[in-house]
Amino acid sequence: MANSFLYKKETFKVGDTISLKYLIKEGDKQRAQTFKGILIKIKGATPETKMITIRKISRSGIGVERIIPLSSPYLSDIKLIKKGNTKKAKLYFIRNLSDAELRRKIYRQK
Repeated sequence: MANSFLYKKETFKVGDTISLKYLIKEGDKQRAQTFKGILIKIKGATPETKMITIRKISRSGIGVERIIPLSSPYLSDIKLIKKGNTKKAKLYFIRNLSDAELRRKIYRQK
């Protein structure tokens, strides 16, 4: 399937809210930073080239998107927070939605 991927025996789909831990190296120290947001795009055909795009709204109300390669050695963990229910493969339309409209479109019941 083009709009889902498998990571450590768990399947994630476009529209899911996920939390990922990304290792950041600062000087000689290393820490894990959590990035929580909605999975809006999956790109790539092979496991080596597969990349995901995650979007979150920061505290100041600005949308932040991050592109993460799944084969990155700095990606330590991905957890599913909430299942989405969408039919589209790319969720670019959520960039223009408010929080209430987003919840209604992404997390609607079947």
